[in-house]
Amino acid sequence: MESSDEEKYDSVSEDEASVSEDEALVSEFEEEKDDIVNKENYVKTEEKKDELNIGMEFSSDETAYKAYKKFAGEHGFNRTGRYKIVSFNQNHNHDLVKTPMKHLLKGNRMFSVAQIQHADDAEMSGISAKSTVEMMSREVGGRENLGFLEKDYRNYIYRKRMEKMVKGDAGAVLEYFQKKKVDNSSFFYSLQLDEDDMITNIFWADDRSISDYNLFGDVVCFDTTYKTNEYDRPFAPFNGVNHHKQTVVFGAALLYDETTESYKWLFETFLGAMSGKQPKTILTDQSAAMANAIVKVFPETKHRLCVWHIYQNAAKKLSHVFHGPGQFATDFGNCVYDHEEEEDWLLAWSNMLNKHNLIENKWLKNMFEVREKWAMVYGRHTFTADMVSTQRSESMNNILKRYLKSSYDLLSFFEHYEKVLDDRRYNELNADFKMMHTSSVLSATVEMLQHAEEVYTPEVFKLFQKQYTVIGDYVAKKVSKSEMVYEYKVSYRGGPREHLVNYDATNQTIQCSCMKYSFAGILCRHALKVLDKKDVRRIPSSYILNRWSKEAKSRNISSYRSETFNGTVTQSIGKRYSHLCHNFREIAFVAAEHVELTMCANEAACELIKILEKKKKELVKANAWMLPTSNVEHVDREEEDEEVLNARGIKRKATVGRPKNKKVGPHGRYLNALETKKRGFNFCYQQSDITDRAIFLTSATRFNFCFRYPLICSYKQSDFTDGVFFFTSVSGI
Repeated sequence: MESSDEEKYDSVSEDEASVSEDEALVSEFEEEKDDIVNKENYVKTEEKKDELNIGMEFSSDETAYKAYKKFAGEHGFNRTGRYKIVSFNQNHNHDLVKTPMKHLLKGNRMFSVAQIQHADDAEMSGISAKSTVEMMSREVGGRENLGFLEKDYRNYIYRKRMEKMVKGDAGAVLEYFQKKKVDNSSFFYSLQLDEDDMITNIFWADDRSISDYNLFGDVVCFDTTYKTNEYDRPFAPFNGVNHHKQTVVFGAALLYDETTESYKWLFETFLGAMSGKQPKTILTDQSAAMANAIVKVFPETKHRLCVWHIYQNAAKKLSHVFHGPGQFATDFGNCVYDHEEEEDWLLAWSNMLNKHNLIENKWLKNMFEVREKWAMVYGRHTFTADMVSTQRSESMNNILKRYLKSSYDLLSFFEHYEKVLDDRRYNELNADFKMMHTSSVLSATVEMLQHAEEVYTPEVFKLFQKQYTVIGDYVAKKVSKSEMVYEYKVSYRGGPREHLVNYDATNQTIQCSCMKYSFAGILCRHALKVLDKKDVRRIPSSYILNRWSKEAKSRNISSYRSETFNGTVTQSIGKRYSHLCHNFREIAFVAAEHVELTMCANEAACELIKILEKKKKELVKANAWMLPTSNVEHVDREEEDEEVLNARGIKRKATVGRPKNKKVGPHGRYLNALETKKRGFNFCYQQSDITDRAIFLTSATRFNFCFRYPLICSYKQSDFTDGVFFFTSVSGI
């Protein structure tokens, strides 16, 4: 029977094979019945003629596919591959989850893009996972409305950290800078690569830093004494002082080494970022390599050495006399700060050497060779914004220590460094607010002080008032007069030390031999004494330095906000989310004050959601909807040809002084003591074994772990309880 059927199929006439296409579609399945070899399982009933059954066989792939298409067309999807509903039963074949538990279903748990941004901000702020989830839950009215569980958040943070490890430090740093550049086109960064494409030196500055440099970049403090992050690189910030006498940051760098070549690259890069504007004065630590680079790159800049570092070195190099009974520290201090004439200084220096038997001291000989960079007698004509040391950098380093840890990788370093800048700039905002809404207390109601209070910021006014209030203790004696030019000798209560003051009444110009205005930017007590004697009641306009005035930053307070609306909407989802949160928070504040306002806001919110959903559908229909898979904007045509750095990694220094057996982990990072020290036993796990800290430790003092996956786990049976290890602290999760 089977052979005859096969012969019958093989002997199909040409006429039968040439039926029209429409007739073939109708009779497809009848022809396929002849192809079925095993007909025992084929139920030849009218109701089952189009069914497929287990055990059915077909003579070829083509006939099987025809049967499949026929069945598909009859049972839910056509042969074009598109599905259609042919039947629907709304009754469930299982018990439904109760409403309070719906958010626990895995299919109902997910992060929105806005929630991810919120979570990232919380992590950057150092907020714990538990506190973050609790805060976000309160915002939406309870955890059941949150959309995810605490363990989902922890797993997200873990996966994000693992992704960073996969990229390596070099890839993460490049991505960080590129994203900053996308968010703000004025952001500047530069990386120096060696011949092996390893990153050696890094410099970066945002638009606010560049703007501050244009205003207050006349004096720069540069210091490399602070070393942080796991690469042990010198951190080199460019600092200055603003109109409130607060530290401002013009840019920062991480250097591979402290050679002339590295400094030269850094200073040239800094100069390029600041449109070629050189500072008037730069204060640094004593370094031959740094001095060589400054001469080459900043030929117009006065180089001054940090007095604080000089004192530190003196105490170290000359410890046998510095704290002795011979008052060497006092004599040395006089040579640093006192004297207005070079001849007087040279005599004082010689007397100090003879008095303390230090004529042949090598360190003092070297300091004498560079005396023009640190002795005040040589620097009175140089404007330093009243700074004689890099203590601005030192204080900045102390601030950094509160935010940064030596264990941070480079990406974490950059991210936490942003917090330092934000705090410094918020302090400036507070100072501006107080300046606008409060008045300084005057020690006397005289016109000179009233005028100074009007023009100077509160901090600078305090310095000016300190000079003015003591003029009563000074005596001014006129020694000569030529037409409208007067010359006075001013002394403290008629004492022997006198300061020569010249005053030109025609244009109200005044100059004192102490030259305080030249290096500090405010008039000294000697000049103020002469002005008072000449009945000058207001500060001459030529002596009101704009950088110390209230108008130093002539801009509206709104410019302190990082982005305006027009700039924000074209940037990343996170930026837009933050902007909307700010606006809708204001709405919530007002609406919550009264029940009717709340109802009004709720109705408007419901209507707004409908409008947004409608707009979203229109965008999707018009193919104008961009999925939130990337925050990168389209670059301008001019930027498309910009060279893309291809860094292989972060260059490390030679392991001088490190133990020879120092272990290196993935991505070239040195493993710390907790990761390498073996105590008790080793426990490793596979990634699939983790679910919301599924591994717990009861005694964190007994074991130290560094988790990598996939690995094999080994353990002692005595430490195994009910088939589960319990950990309280796990590195890597």
